[in-house]
Order: sequence, then structure tokens, then C-alpha cells
Amino acid sequence: MITINIEERHLIEEIISKNTICYVGMVDKEGFPYVIPMNFGYQDDVIYLHSAQEGKSIESLHINPNVCITFCGESSLTYQNEEVACSYRMKGSSVICRGKVVFEEDYDNKVKALDIMMKKYTTRAFTYSKPAVNNVKIWKVEVDSISSKVFGVPHPNSRNYKDQLEF
Repeated sequence: MITINIEERHLIEEIISKNTICYVGMVDKEGFPYVIPMNFGYQDDVIYLHSAQEGKSIESLHINPNVCITFCGESSLTYQNEEVACSYRMKGSSVICRGKVVFEEDYDNKVKALDIMMKKYTTRAFTYSKPAVNNVKIWKVEVDSISSKVFGVPHPNSRNYKDQLEF
């Protein structure tokens, strides 16, 4: 089984679009890794996230705004030889993005970010109360770097290679 790097932008964006949550990694104020699952919106190389105004992640990001955001597609068990335990592996896909969190404070831009996030999960249009918009913390992450892989693919010389290349 092999891992294949994905460089085609439309394939990377397909993996992101199939996810309903992402995992946001940061460094907490004690210097330890801290990873949280979050809902998100994605548009034009920007990832939008939202949270409460205060908390461990907000404190951490004020000290160090660098984040690593991971999307992992649905995985499934695969094997090259049903009788050989070492040939079993998980098959799936992932995207890893890096960037810096900037907290959006402008009211109209916060509403646009909320709209982008809601479009990810529903086709319904929303209006937001002023207190709701003022009380939400909007994270804006411009993607500085992005990488993507499909893993658990049979070796190209395998008879199952073409059947398992899609993700």
C-alpha cells in the first residue's frame, strides 16, 4: 500500500468540501499542542471558524496565532492480501493547511463569514441579530500552505490499483 501526494487544486477542494468538521491545532499557553474539532466555512483560500469570545483557544491564539487545520476524508479498511495481516491498512484522504488566525471584528465582515459557514451546512438563508453577531468570535485563516494525500492505495503494480484510486 502506498500514499500519493495530491496537487490538483480541484481534488484538494473536493476533500475539504466533503468534510463537516475540521481539526484545528495550535499551541496552548503552556506550550503544549492543543487540537479542537470545529465547524468551518471555506472560500477563496480562507477558512472561517467561530467560537465563544473567551476560552483556552482564544487565550492560546493571542499568544501564538499559528494554526494547522486538518481535514480527513472518510476512511475504510483495505488490504492487498486478505490472508496477510501486514497488508491491511486504512484507505482515505487528508488535507493539511497552515496559516495564522486573525480575529474578524468588523460587523459586516463577521456576517459575511457567518454566511459562508452556514452555506457549508444548509441552503437556507439566515439573518443574524446584532447581539448574536457581536457575541461570536470569528476566526479568519488565510491558507499559507496546503498539502494533501490519499493513503492506503494499492501499489501501482497491484491488480486493484485502478479500482481503489478514487477518494
